[in-house]
Amino acid sequence: MILAGGGTGGHIYPALAVGESLRRQGPADLELLYIGVSGRMDDRIVGRSGLPFEAVAAGPLRVRSPLAITRGLWQLFVGTLQAWRLLGRFRPDAVFATGGYASVPVGIASRSRGRSLLLYLPDVNPGWAVRLLSRLATRIVTTTERSLSELPAGKSSVVGYPVRSEFWSGDRAGARGRLGLPPDEKVLLVGGASQGAHRINDAVRDQLEGLLDLCHVLHLTGASDEAELQAKRASLPEDKQRRYHVAGYLDEMADAMLAADLAVLRSGASVLGELPAAGLASVLVPGVYEGGYNQRANARYMEEQGAAVVLENDELGRLTGVVRDLLDDDAKRQRMAEAARKLARPEAADQIAAMLLDPSLQGVAA
Repeated sequence: MILAGGGTGGHIYPALAVGESLRRQGPADLELLYIGVSGRMDDRIVGRSGLPFEAVAAGPLRVRSPLAITRGLWQLFVGTLQAWRLLGRFRPDAVFATGGYASVPVGIASRSRGRSLLLYLPDVNPGWAVRLLSRLATRIVTTTERSLSELPAGKSSVVGYPVRSEFWSGDRAGARGRLGLPPDEKVLLVGGASQGAHRINDAVRDQLEGLLDLCHVLHLTGASDEAELQAKRASLPEDKQRRYHVAGYLDEMADAMLAADLAVLRSGASVLGELPAAGLASVLVPGVYEGGYNQRANARYMEEQGAAVVLENDELGRLTGVVRDLLDDDAKRQRMAEAARKLARPEAADQIAAMLLDPSLQGVAA
C-alpha cells in the first residue's frame, strides 16, 4: 500500500493512523510506503512512525502571484513524474491519499498506472487537491456527512476522522504526569496546528499574565515564534514561569489534549478528529490563508455541534475573557466536552484499512 499526503499535520496524521491499522489487520508480508513532501513536516513525522518515506516535488497552486502559480505547476509536473516512477517500482495494490500537496502527483500517477485510489477528505469542505482527485478516485471517504454534497455521488461515504491509537489508550492523569503538569489545577492548551499560528501567539504573549492568573498554559508555538515566547517566559516572575509551559512542537499531542481542560487552537482538519477523541472543549480560531482558503467551515461545524466556541482573528483581544468564562463554568465546559466526544469515530482508521485490504478495491482504477 502507498499512503500519500502532507504539508500539514491534518493530512499526515490520518494516513499514519490508517498505516497503524493496516499493520494490525494486514498480512504479515504487507509493505507500506509513505510519499510526502521533503523539507516540510512530512519526513520528520513519518520518520518517527517507522514507515519508509519517499518525497516528491509538490507545492501550493492556490496562490495569487503568476510566478508562484508557474512554480507550483512545474512542481506538480516534476512530482507526478517522480510519483509515476515510485509507483512503477513499488507496484502497490492500492493508494490512499489524504489531500495536501503530495497527494496530487501521487493520485495522478496512480490513475496513470492503473492503480486504485482511495481518497480521504479530512476537512468539512474539499480543497482544490481533493476536488481535482475526486474525479480520479476509485472511492472517496470523508469525515462528516456535510461534505457529501460536494463530492461525487455513488462513490463517497462517511467514515469519520482516523485518529492515532494513543488518543484512545491514554488518560488524563497519565498525560499530566508525562508532561510535568499538576494533577488538579486547570490547564489551557494553546496551539496553532503543526506549524504554529503567529496571530494566536501574539495574543497569548500580550495577555499572558492574565491567562496565567487563571490556569497553567501549555503553549505550542511553532518553530518560528518559540524563541520569542521562551524569552517572554524567562521575563516572568518565578511563580508564573512555573505555570507557563512553552514548546515549539510536541510529538505527544494526544497527551497535551488529554491533559487539558480547554484548548485554543486553529481549526485545521485534525480538530475534527482529535478534539472528539480527547473529549476536549475548545476555542477555535480559524486560519485564513493566501488564495482564499480558510478553516471557518471546520470551526463552525464544531460550534454548531456544541463542542466549540469560534473566535475570529480580529477578536483575539477578547481571548482572556472567553477563556475565563469557560474555565469558570465547569458545567458548560463539560457539556462542550461531551458534545465533542459524541463526534468521535474510533473505528474510522480500521474501516479505511479494511477498504484498502478489500480485493474488490485493489488494482481497480477509477
